[in-house]
Amino acid sequence: MSDKGISLDTVKQQLNRFETGFPYLKLSSSATVGNGIIVLDQQQQQQAIERWHQYLQNDGEVLKFVPASGAASRMFKSLLAYVNSDDDAIPHDVQQLIDNIDKIAFIDKLNSFTLKLYNSSVNELKEAHRYKDIVAAIVKPQGMNYGALPKALLTFHKYSDNSTRTPLEEQIVEGIQTAKANNHVKLHFTVSSDHRELFKKKIEQILPTIQAKYDVKCDISMSEQKPSTDTIAADMDNKPFRDDNGRLVFRPGGHGALIQNLNDIDSAVIFIKNIDNVVPDTLRQPTINYKEVIGGVLINIHDKIVNYLDLLNSGKYDINDLREMITFLHKTLNVRHEQMKHMEDAELALFIKNKLNRPLRVCGMVRNEGEPGGGPYIAYNPDGSTSPQILESSQIDLSKEENKQMMAKASHFNPVDLVCYTKDTNGNKFDLTQYTDPATGFISSKSYNGRELKALELPGLWNGAMSDWSTVFVEVPSATFNPVKTVNDLLRPAHQS
Repeated sequence: MSDKGISLDTVKQQLNRFETGFPYLKLSSSATVGNGIIVLDQQQQQQAIERWHQYLQNDGEVLKFVPASGAASRMFKSLLAYVNSDDDAIPHDVQQLIDNIDKIAFIDKLNSFTLKLYNSSVNELKEAHRYKDIVAAIVKPQGMNYGALPKALLTFHKYSDNSTRTPLEEQIVEGIQTAKANNHVKLHFTVSSDHRELFKKKIEQILPTIQAKYDVKCDISMSEQKPSTDTIAADMDNKPFRDDNGRLVFRPGGHGALIQNLNDIDSAVIFIKNIDNVVPDTLRQPTINYKEVIGGVLINIHDKIVNYLDLLNSGKYDINDLREMITFLHKTLNVRHEQMKHMEDAELALFIKNKLNRPLRVCGMVRNEGEPGGGPYIAYNPDGSTSPQILESSQIDLSKEENKQMMAKASHFNPVDLVCYTKDTNGNKFDLTQYTDPATGFISSKSYNGRELKALELPGLWNGAMSDWSTVFVEVPSATFNPVKTVNDLLRPAHQS
């Protein structure tokens, strides 16, 4: 425990969670257009974009934060299963990839490996029905090793000049196009310790060309998930799980642990986006537009919050000012509390101040077209108020009919497209660890050397870890959401330039 910086009390609390489980959240409603989700017209979008440009021109602090520590093993799950099986029957999705292999951006690299390994091109192997050799060249260590590399460093896109880009490169270019202040762009990638050197080498290789092409200075930093955020594993009797040598087993606490990494970053505005949600240059304009839109919405809302907090701190407000602030809480931040109408003026002013003086985020919401993602809801908070929350299905009690109906009515989902304001009105960084809800994690079943264990996932980064933030949902088009969950997703039009 001490090696990881984890206290005995923390471990005891985690073991208690295996006994008690996590409580479900109480829902008020699903968030829909007009009830928690804002849809901006053309004029409002343009005004938001102009406010964002103004913020950047005034040397506003901005950084892009990209969780990028995940390996690509899930992306190649079918390929790994096929190549490691004794069965020669080819699964449908693997056959689809083989049939369209010329459309995949890494085809030239793959050809070089098959020629080296088998003295044959990819097409020659296809004609000979040597499909397992092709797949092995993609995922095996003697080949491209794509089954073990981080997703950030895979070849995703090929351009007309035959150059290729990884998600790492596309994220850097997108950052330049949306978050450049004073000819400077800051990006931060969370990486695993196993892959840090690979990231470092790739960045050193690509950065001079990117900076010269876009005439910009890129400041790129990296961090790893902290060992102190690992959680203890339990056996089926909820006792500490030990390995074959009798040592306690700890597991990574899930992406919610990254709130610690986010907390270490010194920037007022931080964009957050998953590493695999990228498109080539020719298809990026909707993403650029809506990054600027949600950035401008964030700054506009923050402007209001600063004005209201200044007024509250001065003490020179009257009942009409408080009413205006209540309207802002209701209509913009979607924060409500049944007891507000019964509060005395001083108590009401304190309640408003507490709800305004906290981290702020604007979350893009895409119309639900069957893709996975956390859903937007209006949920009850521990203090009895209701506010917008991004929830996973594991946080919702589906034994209740009204909750099932709310999920059925949910029209949008969150594609992990967020922009955050993390400093107070004095320019001091909020301690983000104080705005989490530790009761929103979940327990999953895993295995260790063939033995079953229970794993504890910390509250997710954009749900429980940001539970006590001011939250605004803005509809964004589906063109801004183009994730790559399996290798065959690279065959979608959004990844063909």
